[in-house]
Amino acid sequence: MTHRRAVALMLLVTLLWSTAGVVARQLEAARGFELTFWRSGFNALALALALRWMRGPQLWAQLRQAPRLVWLSGVCWAVMFTAFMVALSLTSVANVLVTMALGPLLTALLSRVVLRHHLPLRTWLAILVASIGIAWMFGHEMAGQGASAASGLGIAVALGVPIAAAVNWSVLQHVGHGDAAQAPDMLPAVLIGALISTLTVLPLAWPLQASPHDLVLLAGLGVFQLALPCLLVVRLSRVLAGPEISLLGQLEVIFGVLWAWLWAAEVPSTAALWGGAMVLSALIVNELLAWHQGLGKPPQEQAQQPSRREV
Repeated sequence: MTHRRAVALMLLVTLLWSTAGVVARQLEAARGFELTFWRSGFNALALALALRWMRGPQLWAQLRQAPRLVWLSGVCWAVMFTAFMVALSLTSVANVLVTMALGPLLTALLSRVVLRHHLPLRTWLAILVASIGIAWMFGHEMAGQGASAASGLGIAVALGVPIAAAVNWSVLQHVGHGDAAQAPDMLPAVLIGALISTLTVLPLAWPLQASPHDLVLLAGLGVFQLALPCLLVVRLSRVLAGPEISLLGQLEVIFGVLWAWLWAAEVPSTAALWGGAMVLSALIVNELLAWHQGLGKPPQEQAQQPSRREV
């Protein structure tokens, strides 16, 4: 898989991830922890069926015997699945998104400190510009709504998303860029995360009140907004570096605004448009520079870069 193809698939992943907010606005009765329970539950069901088909009857034995890195990744997925939806029920979308914007910086720092990976200057600059763009949107949103819109508890919960994501992308990068013959299968980690999330929030979600309409929408979120893109991103971690995955993931903010504009009649503010332009510019320039430096060459021209070609 070439770098350009991996980036294109990562854009698809981000597009699917971004649908959570606009779909959640269409729900009739499901709220808070119940929303998290159904989304994670349908995610777990879809993953179990997909991995059972891919891995065969030995899937459950593989889960029981999975090495520590798989379980560590699974816990990270569980925190990401749970903290995002819970934070949305406690504070504004703007607060959640600006907190998640710390993801690329935390991932880059963890990759540099723990994995000793060198990060090019263009990636650091792109992270800085993208974070400033999202902070710009957040600052103007808060100035318009007043400080009372901020919820300390919601922001604290949302902080779990970029922290868990940084650890997860670093684990996936470490495994994916190592010896393929010795690397553990990381796909079951997504299923482990979905199961942990579902079982953890069930007592808090009871009694369940979701309508049939809600269940259809939440099933769509579980399958297409979580299961499919999360399986894809595990595969892409063998081609894209952790900081790059995290940076491309910032497009979730832009796509989320676009979905709300088209399907929920929420016209973005001028500040949102300017902040979004900064994020998009940072991503485009970073990817163009990466392509210019040879990361986008076809496989036959990447003989010296096996770790980025391996799938």
